[in-house]
Amino acid sequence: MNSLPWLTLLTLVPSLGGLIVVSLGERRAAFAPRLGLLFASLTLLLAILLGTQFDRTSGNLQFVERHAWIPTLAVNYHLGVDGLGLLMVELTTLLVPMAMLASARVNRRAPLYFGLMLFLEAGLVGTFTALNFFHWFLFWELSLIPAFFLIKLWGGPESSAAATQFFIYTMVGSVAMLLAFLALFLAVGKFDFLELADLSRSGQLAASLNLEWGGHTVASSRVATLIFLGVLLGLAVKVPLMPFHTWLPATYAEAPTAVTMLLTGAMSKMGVYGFLRILLPIFPAQIRALETPLLTLTVLTILFSAAAAFAQRDLKRMLAYSSINHLGYCLLGVFAVARVAEPSPRLATEQAAALSGVLLQMFNHGLTAATLFCFVGWLERRSGGLRGLNDFGGVRQVAPVFCGLMGIALFSSLGLPGLNGFVGEFLIFKGSFSPATCSTVLSAGGLLLTAIFLLTLMQRVFHGPLNPRWTALPDLTWRERLVVAPAMALMFLIGLYPHALLSFTNATVSQFAKSLRAF
Repeated sequence: MNSLPWLTLLTLVPSLGGLIVVSLGERRAAFAPRLGLLFASLTLLLAILLGTQFDRTSGNLQFVERHAWIPTLAVNYHLGVDGLGLLMVELTTLLVPMAMLASARVNRRAPLYFGLMLFLEAGLVGTFTALNFFHWFLFWELSLIPAFFLIKLWGGPESSAAATQFFIYTMVGSVAMLLAFLALFLAVGKFDFLELADLSRSGQLAASLNLEWGGHTVASSRVATLIFLGVLLGLAVKVPLMPFHTWLPATYAEAPTAVTMLLTGAMSKMGVYGFLRILLPIFPAQIRALETPLLTLTVLTILFSAAAAFAQRDLKRMLAYSSINHLGYCLLGVFAVARVAEPSPRLATEQAAALSGVLLQMFNHGLTAATLFCFVGWLERRSGGLRGLNDFGGVRQVAPVFCGLMGIALFSSLGLPGLNGFVGEFLIFKGSFSPATCSTVLSAGGLLLTAIFLLTLMQRVFHGPLNPRWTALPDLTWRERLVVAPAMALMFLIGLYPHALLSFTNATVSQFAKSLRAF
């Protein structure tokens, strides 16, 4: 079975599915949700089979596919996954069927809606598997197009402005990143991530970046810093890292619930994935040179987004800022491990802990945040479009199952021990404390702020006197309970037995740490 082109199939199936669903037309629109779910489920099955074939003892890339594409431009069709890529593929293929089930009532342009969802899935999976910049950048941009139209055509009253802001921000970052990689190509003639990382470790990349400008030679270190900043901008917008975050709250609030689930659950991970796959292996020296401003921005991202979440009265905006806060912990781990240069056994252990925490946090946040937005979408549907923090009260009395399951997801986001959210955050703080003590201590304040605004949400919506307006609010149906059941089970499984995921990432983390200490 390992001879199968697994990764190509994982992008081909949703791509073909999207074409078939879009071609249904309005006359067969009733088949679109079922057919879209069929292709998404088939992609999930392929991802599960991929996981069963994955060698957990190897930190090398697996299921590698490499074919010459445009040899004159050093463009290869190069795919592969390690523990990092596998986790992101599994997360994406799990969330897409869940999002489709959450949007089963879409009846306006249903073929186009579900077709775009499948195209978005193909772009996400392709981003997490491509290893050549040209190929990777195509998927990076292709994921933007369906997301833009899904927000604009099926979003809220301000969806056009939100979609435009989302598109412009992302495109500016993408252009900066494209220019940076074109500069690298002109210097060394390579687009392949692995080859560029090897050149960086050997010192050849830095030596090749001398630039003649106006008769003067610009130092290679300055050129490398400019290229690094271009890549950083493209990835920072996607995470997002403050101050490049202003597009996110409006986008998440105006997008349809299912699309918000994919934006926060999978698309935001593209940025953190890029930090791990591109910035750390190729530009560790630049990260170390700029570690103080980068860690400062990270701490501000964690604290200010948590404070902004507390100030919100719209539930989707509150969870949007919460998403920025949780991904800030991932960046804290990334920048902290980049500081570890000496091969001290103690620091090597902390580095591995932080990296493991980042990978777990990416998966756990995607799972939990998507589930929370799913619940908010159902609450909005039941209330006739209301989702204000003060619009409810006492809902637990009439919808105990709804409140119980959403409460589990909220406690997971809060980082309660025994649930999945705790493990990743604990490992990040443990591993980051020694190399970045001050930043880690300050960032811990974000945990307190997160607890305050999430508990406030629970108190205002679920508890207190029952608002007479919601005496007939229906509880979750059995179908809705089944939609979130896999996510609930994973929250407990990972929280109680994190080795279920760590066994896939341990070898990859060791490989990452070893490559970083080579600089």
